[in-house]
Amino acid sequence: MKIAIFGGAFNPVHKEHFNLARAAVDELGLDKIIIMPTAISPHKRGRPVVDFWRRFEMCRLAFADLKQAEVSNYELTRGGVSYTCLTSSYFRSLYPDDELYFLIGADMLKSFPMWKNPQEILHNLKLVACARETTDDFKKSVATVEETFLAKVETISYVGHAVSSTRVRTRAALGEDFSEYVNPGVCQYIKENGLYFMPNLSGIRQLMTPARWRHTLGVAEICAENASRAGISEEQAVTMAALHDAAKYLKPSDPRLEGFVCPEGVPEPVVHQYAGAYVAEHTFGIKDQVILSAIACHTSGKENMSKADKLLFLADLLEESRTFEGVDELRALFKKDMDLCLKEQLKRQIAYLEKTDAEIYPLTRLAYEYEEKNK
Repeated sequence: MKIAIFGGAFNPVHKEHFNLARAAVDELGLDKIIIMPTAISPHKRGRPVVDFWRRFEMCRLAFADLKQAEVSNYELTRGGVSYTCLTSSYFRSLYPDDELYFLIGADMLKSFPMWKNPQEILHNLKLVACARETTDDFKKSVATVEETFLAKVETISYVGHAVSSTRVRTRAALGEDFSEYVNPGVCQYIKENGLYFMPNLSGIRQLMTPARWRHTLGVAEICAENASRAGISEEQAVTMAALHDAAKYLKPSDPRLEGFVCPEGVPEPVVHQYAGAYVAEHTFGIKDQVILSAIACHTSGKENMSKADKLLFLADLLEESRTFEGVDELRALFKKDMDLCLKEQLKRQIAYLEKTDAEIYPLTRLAYEYEEKNK
């Protein structure tokens, strides 16, 4: 038989997981594909993970229409961290004479050389991978694995789209529609069980215009996807993004701003960052200083910004609705180096303000001078 193992956190499982599995079945002529939710993922620590059996049930719902699919609880029953090398050895012993594959996406293929005992995995089964949207990095990853381990990486022609479990979790956390990304049964299951929802953030949408809320969702997705780069949890990332513009449309007389005192000499476009931090703390009960600090400098920047400060500052500028000149260049730089992206954006921001004779808030200039001196 031809059998593939398709492992992952499936936190939650989404349509691209199903599409990849179906493509592998069709192109490889698989007799069986074993869907393997991880118990404890070694690659995704710090992200909100729902109970194994809930993820198992979502996988069962998602793959119900793929007759070759079988959802396994092996990694839970084995216990401990879900290392693929151990799983591959188990299934090789279970199917000693069969053709075994391990199905993997572009992101995981890129990190494969850093997995635990990759040579053991390749001894037990063949890697089969698919690209995601663009193929340049994917081809490079295939070549790296093949050259490093002297093993063939099978590829399938299907190219995955820009859907991630992080995006689903972020939208679910903020009570937004995520039905386009998941199977209807999975969507209903998440909603009925309140999975990923963050009730402490309820009511934020009502403080914004529809366009500003779309912007906020975009910022939240970038922050969530890059939370580990900033050394913060996904919950912190979503919270600071969701609240960063909470006070943008509040009038000074609004009861939520009672007691708020803005620092002196703050230009009008910058005031909402300080007011936003105040509302986050006094209306939404946020006490985490990492979150409050990021909100309070997300427009101006400041000297010696933390990684969380930098992430929110840049996500606010680079989310997908932004169309200013040079934004694509900055997005590419952000993916490679957050610090260099910050320095370049601050440089451009100051140049633009000088060109338009607009007031330059001292914190912005200090932020640039600090990055220029220390990076």
